[in-house]
Amino acid sequence: MTRLNREKLASAALIVGVFVVWELACLVFGISEFVLPRPSQIVMVLIDRWPALMPHAVQTLYTTLVGFALGVSAGILIGMLIGSSRLAYNVAFPLLVGFSSIPKVAVVPIFVLWFGAGTVPAILTSMIISVFPVVVNMATGLATTEPELEDVLRTLKATKRDILLNVGLPRAMPYLFASLKVAVTLSFVGTVISETVASNRGIGNMMLIASSNFNVPLVFAGLFILAGLGIALYVIFSAIERRVTGWANRKTEFAMG
Repeated sequence: MTRLNREKLASAALIVGVFVVWELACLVFGISEFVLPRPSQIVMVLIDRWPALMPHAVQTLYTTLVGFALGVSAGILIGMLIGSSRLAYNVAFPLLVGFSSIPKVAVVPIFVLWFGAGTVPAILTSMIISVFPVVVNMATGLATTEPELEDVLRTLKATKRDILLNVGLPRAMPYLFASLKVAVTLSFVGTVISETVASNRGIGNMMLIASSNFNVPLVFAGLFILAGLGIALYVIFSAIERRVTGWANRKTEFAMG
């Protein structure tokens, strides 16, 4: 058995172990489902309510993917601008840090005033919460290109655009994909925040209604759906990362022996 297979097996065993301990703890200590439902109860809710839950899951996934795509596009462009210019990096980075420090739940009412309640505020919230990780990692990847390598390319008559496209961007790919795996989970957070405030559809809205009715198993079912969607997208981006940045992974594995 290879090391990768052993790691996958250990990860699966850990996940199963957590749910087994959770189930047994609820049974042994007699914990009410209104406090902490058992995993088996949550799974039964998912099965029984799936026809009603699926439209909410689709809505949340659609909103998240649209907001994530917009956020990544904006983040890559801003990151390229900042990372390829030291002046832009020093001038604009403090502004980005300040913008990122604003709690995103505080901007949802502003989006509702501008665009009304519904899907648009959720998309915008998902977008702005996923921009910052992409900008930071993209700018860092471009800014860490070795000056000696750039000097060699300039002596070979390479333009700044040539250096950016042929050296800077490929070398920034590991940083970019690292940020994508973080940004996609943050996008779900932004979507759910907006759905609980200004939407009548989506997992966030469903969880809000379920909590107001003290239907705790249904609330946890929504959490399970969000976790599943987040893990699925994380796995997809990890697979794409291995294909695109395999050279970086091979270099790391070689260095580790």
